[in-house]
Amino acid sequence: MFEYILTLLMTLVGRFGAMLAIGLFVLTLAPIGKLGVGRRPERQYRWMLGLIFGLLGIMGTYGGDIVLGSYANLRGVYVITGGLLGGPLVGFLAGLIAGGHRFLIDIGGFSTIPCALATFLEGTAAGYVSMHLKGNNLSWRAALIFGLVSESIHQLMVLVMAKPFDQALELVKVIALPMIAVNTFGAVLFVQTLHLLFEYRSNRDSSRISQVMEIANKTVAHLRFGLNEESAMNTARIIWDHVPVAAVDLAGPETVLAHLGVGDDHHEPGQPLRTKATRKVLSTGEPVFLRSKAAIGCDNPDCPLDSAVIVPLRKGGLIVGCLKLYGTEDIQLHKVHFELAKGLGDLFSTQLELQDIQTQNQLLAKAEIRRLQTQINPHFLFNALNTIGAFTRTKPERARSLLAELAMYMRRNLDAGDGFTRLGAELDQIRSYLKIEQARFGDRVRSQWELDQGVENIMIPSLIIQPLVENGVKHGILGKVEGGTIAIRITLHEGTLRVEIEDDGVGMTRETLNNVLASTGEFDGDDHIGVRNCNQRLEQVYGPQHALSFTSRPGRGTLVSFTVPLAAEAAA
Repeated sequence: MFEYILTLLMTLVGRFGAMLAIGLFVLTLAPIGKLGVGRRPERQYRWMLGLIFGLLGIMGTYGGDIVLGSYANLRGVYVITGGLLGGPLVGFLAGLIAGGHRFLIDIGGFSTIPCALATFLEGTAAGYVSMHLKGNNLSWRAALIFGLVSESIHQLMVLVMAKPFDQALELVKVIALPMIAVNTFGAVLFVQTLHLLFEYRSNRDSSRISQVMEIANKTVAHLRFGLNEESAMNTARIIWDHVPVAAVDLAGPETVLAHLGVGDDHHEPGQPLRTKATRKVLSTGEPVFLRSKAAIGCDNPDCPLDSAVIVPLRKGGLIVGCLKLYGTEDIQLHKVHFELAKGLGDLFSTQLELQDIQTQNQLLAKAEIRRLQTQINPHFLFNALNTIGAFTRTKPERARSLLAELAMYMRRNLDAGDGFTRLGAELDQIRSYLKIEQARFGDRVRSQWELDQGVENIMIPSLIIQPLVENGVKHGILGKVEGGTIAIRITLHEGTLRVEIEDDGVGMTRETLNNVLASTGEFDGDDHIGVRNCNQRLEQVYGPQHALSFTSRPGRGTLVSFTVPLAAEAAA
């Protein structure tokens, strides 16, 4: 008997190796969402994942031999792994499919019911266990303990439920050791392999984000002066030093601005664009990944470039150029280059938009709005980018959302040059600012909103509320270890719009309040320039009776309010 048990054990081990390879191959190809260490699959993919592990469990039924009329199998490996990876729904589906198949192929067999039931319970229980594994649901220790326990219970169920008992006992004597050993350590190996695979992907993505951020940090000093031949060449050189491609190219609407690498003999700076693909991207605004010379459409028949990634560069609502990465037969481009170029394109577009801050500052040198636009704090921008970079590894969807909020925040700052704006637009900017700060500080920054119906369409001076909210967050609630709540209340009352910004932060003494509102001295470097500027503009536009009003108590918080006469608003 010992020799037979050993033979069965080796059979299971050998077939498990082949089935593990099949399982990993299927999981890496199937569109099952963004899985990772500690990451559940998205809801819409859990049914697919349950089906995949259920089918792998069916394959596991035939992973051994038929012993005394029953199957020595590897189902446990896959239903346990599925449950630990995907949670209760995936474990339930995998156990139901694999266990249901076991029941249907051997209806009436003496071990059919306990084996089918045990498979279903293993998958379901593994799913619920995974909910309690904090930080890493793909734990090999959890797979080891759960596999030993569940497979031992499986054998006990065969002893208790299978009839006749003598036949069940003989079966368990033969298959217990091989099945418990191979299913347990098979689950451990499968789980740990997935863990290492997802960790590798995470590290790769983190490295890619670091690369993008490093390029962005180095190019910001050049692109802040706009997109021209000098800034384009400096930017192309930075990309060339960091990204292994055949050529890097930046183009304007009509001409090549910079080209480094293969093809520089005819893709020359200052010359007209030579590729149909570039002109198409400038026209459509859609990034493309091209894999042939014909698709690129260079008018030079000897051009060696045979693949290209082309992404548009935007400034406001206009397409002002393209970033292009080229490949050749020897230096191939891949999807990673496409994703990298799109990320750089978005960041470069934001950097180009920041150039408008300097332009508007020059055009509005004598206007009060200039002082507020210079309040766009580079520390806030880089802190926001660092926060987005940190989320990219663990919560890429959250990072994408925050990047959109940051772009919206910066864009609205740039659009604030005409003196007045819709209240709704300013409130959207405030929401973007608060979302970024909440991402940085978590529950320390909370907000409450109270808006009367219809206030969003009222015209108010640009950047008149956002500095007050920022001041309440920075100097109010963040002054407390536990943070606090910023409340924005905007109401209509007797022909006026009333705006109240209240925080439950550290509050201010009368002396501090006087310094905040003091109008003398240099503004540069003053943390309260935004509040002071708001107060001055309200007085200039609407009169002293509509200036800022403060109520503050140390340790209790601050309330700042002002009113806008609706008649004056209509005239604006």
